Amino acid sequence: MLTTMPVQHSMLLGGAHDDLALITESGALSYGELAARVADRRRELGATRRLVMLQASNDVEPLITYLAALEDRHPILLVAPGEDEASVRHRAHLAERFDPDVIAAGAGNGPILHEVRVGTSHRFSPDLAMLVSTSGSTGSPKLVRLSRENLVSNARAIADYLRLTPADRAATTLPMHYCYGLSVVNSHLVAGASLMLTDRSVTDAAFWEDASTHRISSFAGVPYTFELLEAGGFAERLPDSIRYLTQAGGRLAPEAIRRFARLGDRRGFEFFVMYGQTEATARMAYVPAEVAEQAAGAIGRPIPGGRMRIDAEPGAEIGELVYEGPNVMLGYAESPADFALGRTVHELRTGDLAKQRSDGLFEVVGRMNRFVKVFGLRVDLDAVQRLLAEEGIESRTSSAGERLLVFVREERRVDEARSRAAALLGIPAHAVRAYPIGEFPCTSSGKPDFGALTRYATLLDQRLDEPVPAEAGATVAEDVREVFVELLGRADATVDDSFAGLGGDSLSYVEVSLRLEDLLGRLPRDWPSLSGEQLAVTVQAAGGAAPPHDSPVAAAGAAASARRRNHPRRKPMLPRMETPAVLRAIAIVLIVATHADLIGMKGGAHLLLAVAGYNLARFQLADVPGATRVRRLLRSAAQIAIPAVIWIGAIAVISGKYTWTTALLVNNVVPGDGRWNEQWQFWFLEAAVWSMLGLALLFAIRPIDRLERRHPWSFAVVLLAATIAVRFASTGVEAQRVDRYTAVIVLWCLMLGWVIARADTTWKRVIVSAAVVVATFGFFGEPAREAVVVLGLLLLIWAPQLRLPRPLVPVVRLLAGASLFIYLTHWVVYPAWEASAPLVGTVLSLVVGVAAWYLYRVVGRSFELLRARVGARVQGASAERTGSEAAASG
Repeated sequence: MLTTMPVQHSMLLGGAHDDLALITESGALSYGELAARVADRRRELGATRRLVMLQASNDVEPLITYLAALEDRHPILLVAPGEDEASVRHRAHLAERFDPDVIAAGAGNGPILHEVRVGTSHRFSPDLAMLVSTSGSTGSPKLVRLSRENLVSNARAIADYLRLTPADRAATTLPMHYCYGLSVVNSHLVAGASLMLTDRSVTDAAFWEDASTHRISSFAGVPYTFELLEAGGFAERLPDSIRYLTQAGGRLAPEAIRRFARLGDRRGFEFFVMYGQTEATARMAYVPAEVAEQAAGAIGRPIPGGRMRIDAEPGAEIGELVYEGPNVMLGYAESPADFALGRTVHELRTGDLAKQRSDGLFEVVGRMNRFVKVFGLRVDLDAVQRLLAEEGIESRTSSAGERLLVFVREERRVDEARSRAAALLGIPAHAVRAYPIGEFPCTSSGKPDFGALTRYATLLDQRLDEPVPAEAGATVAEDVREVFVELLGRADATVDDSFAGLGGDSLSYVEVSLRLEDLLGRLPRDWPSLSGEQLAVTVQAAGGAAPPHDSPVAAAGAAASARRRNHPRRKPMLPRMETPAVLRAIAIVLIVATHADLIGMKGGAHLLLAVAGYNLARFQLADVPGATRVRRLLRSAAQIAIPAVIWIGAIAVISGKYTWTTALLVNNVVPGDGRWNEQWQFWFLEAAVWSMLGLALLFAIRPIDRLERRHPWSFAVVLLAATIAVRFASTGVEAQRVDRYTAVIVLWCLMLGWVIARADTTWKRVIVSAAVVVATFGFFGEPAREAVVVLGLLLLIWAPQLRLPRPLVPVVRLLAGASLFIYLTHWVVYPAWEASAPLVGTVLSLVVGVAAWYLYRVVGRSFELLRARVGARVQGASAERTGSEAAASG
């Protein structure tokens, strides 16, 4: 309660004469001093009502001009300050369109009142008090018309539910020309509280020094503000004087709301989530602080004096949110003639889709104008952002025509964002375009600027999508796309897709890499993460010509294709092949030849397990969202387990050779006698499958997933050390009998491959080379066997590509691609020839395995084609149903 009388005859100044009103860098002002300066400014503005265009910076003079204009009913056109080109151009546009009588600016050195004319050329409604661009947008073609009642009623309602008193003090963390920032000013002044005027960023250490010195009690921010605070160690900087925080200006992620609510519980402050629009002066709803954590995601209940309802179809839960209250705007102004209009709007149709929850609170679920048609489906762009965020991809979305546009700040995640958005919506990838962007653009009020995103995409498309001359033929990028379509079975692949983004794995890696080697020549080490267009640039650059600045990708692809057609690249006698593919082929030959008694060179299976770990780290554990990692691991485990269970189970039924534990790959979890027998013949597959399942479980734990992303090398090294420690603790230096084949004991082999894949510098390769030697020698007690593993892994570390005689390339391609099926089938092929003709047994085992692989692929692709046709029919029916619903609701 006030103990002295407030300043008289003031609309917003609710403080007592001697109470502190403003704190600035140059000093402090009491309410009495502020009122006196407002009275002086009123005399400067004159008695005749005039349109005042005010550059509303967070400083004393603009605030005084604002209060003076309100007192004498001069309509205020509120604009953003700043001398950058965009701000200057925007103010000039508004001045030309709405023709202000007075232009007011001011900072610390005093006011600048520039009179355009004496008197006014406009007619004003008696109620008109302020004109402001919607949501602070610098591109809005119309202004919101607000009355004195709008401003005062909203300020008092906010002061009411925040329980503001003269003891409160807010920092101006938001710009005053933004309705949320202005509401902080109005609500504190009307309650007799005080303001710390500042234009410093919340990332500025000086801001927090001032906040602590002047003991601010509240802090207001938009979602981006809170992101900055968390990144900068917010909890440590928050002054003990803080009583509450407020958040508005866009949707803050529910988990972030919970974090701040819990932080408030620990630190003793309240956290209010609020909802509003410029058309409602500022605030329309708030979430009471006591339920902030439980109600995360809701916009809350109407502010005092306000009412909300959902305008939905009969029986529907979700509809447009409609608001009524004394803070609803008078209407819009599109020209000076509209200044004379009275109230033309009596309720605010927010354009937000919402529902009322069982607890009585309202929740916004989407934006009506953020629903677009993409590939025949009605898509909620905000929902796409939320779905991608759940997979760890921070994005912004927009649309152009019937194409979805996705923007990410990390260029390496462009392909992933594109493929995931397409998958989540069930639309072809060519209906989605993804773009890297340095920062997400915002309007001057801090809200996402989706228009700027669309313009940015158009600019990039103009630069990258110039037509290729017809005589140039197919581009390199298009040739790469065709490889992906054929070998990955992805008919939806485009030139923007990469091998990794399309879900390529170690099984398809061999065939794709070899085909691309034939097409492009030597591949860069990171080719799996490069799109067709990026590979085209690489090829063109290798040709020695600098790409044109206006169309680097298209020109590069056209030039390379033309060179390839008119001057075919002469194939080298010793082409390069990726070392993992070569090692897979060598390892499977060693395995079969050794088992058939053709040679006595063991170690191939353990080498193959390490290569599997290498490929696992490159593909399944690529830097993609955690949910995607888990899915890829599970899919890879299934790609091994399904054919293995089918084959082993069939042999078990036909011959009785294998038990159910072998057919189901569970020998590791069933007690045995510790001796080698034929039930252990598939130990390698069992170890690989259970390792992938274990890793899927591990990476389903988000903190572990995030830890590995931040420290990929260290994480892998720690796991390797742990698996080696388990091995030594279990077996000592030398493993005996089936210990050499149990999943837990041989896990160190897979981890070695993982660490090799993460060794991206010379010193890391030296370390992992030493680890290979230390971990391997002594394990078998057979130096020759250990040498096979060591030599293969050292090649993998130091020679990412190997040159082979050209006639061997297709042979290596077949053997590496079919290695799983050769391993599966050779156990029933070579025994008939083992004693009499081991060479025949070896060759036949390889041939049968390749044939089985080919047959399995044919059957698999037929099944995928059938599934795609069924899916297309279902999608068509869904699109038709959605279109009908949209037409009915429209």
